[in-house]
Amino acid sequence: MPKSRLSAFVYLFLVFAGGTAVGALGYRLYTVQTVLSVSLAGPRKSGPPDPEEARKRQVAEMKDRVKLDASQLILYNQILDKTREDFHGLHDRMNAEGRAIHDRQVAEVKAMLRPDQLSVYEQLLAEHEAARKRRMQQQNPPPPPR
Repeated sequence: MPKSRLSAFVYLFLVFAGGTAVGALGYRLYTVQTVLSVSLAGPRKSGPPDPEEARKRQVAEMKDRVKLDASQLILYNQILDKTREDFHGLHDRMNAEGRAIHDRQVAEVKAMLRPDQLSVYEQLLAEHEAARKRRMQQQNPPPPPR
């Protein structure tokens, strides 16, 4: 084989090998998973943070960094209590309004269905409600017995 032909094959092989290496490196960088840092306090439980723990941290931060005195801490805790009550009231109103909207939708759908479709729709609603209750139980398991 002439030298020019051999060198062409070598160059072709090098280009192919280089492309493979760049592709493999790019794939590796593209699919790398992020690393989550773990606090020194240990692994955090999954789910939403505990409101009481969050409040304790918030009060401690205000006391340490903002330097609230005792009377200001009392007022600050009263403000937090009032805010919690307001949010609970808002949440209750939103749940009631959401339930009313859902009930209206169900009534409108039932009104448009034929009798043979109505029983299937009611079964579908029951399945969805059972699935919702299962999700709620998984998200909010009952506390362990004492």
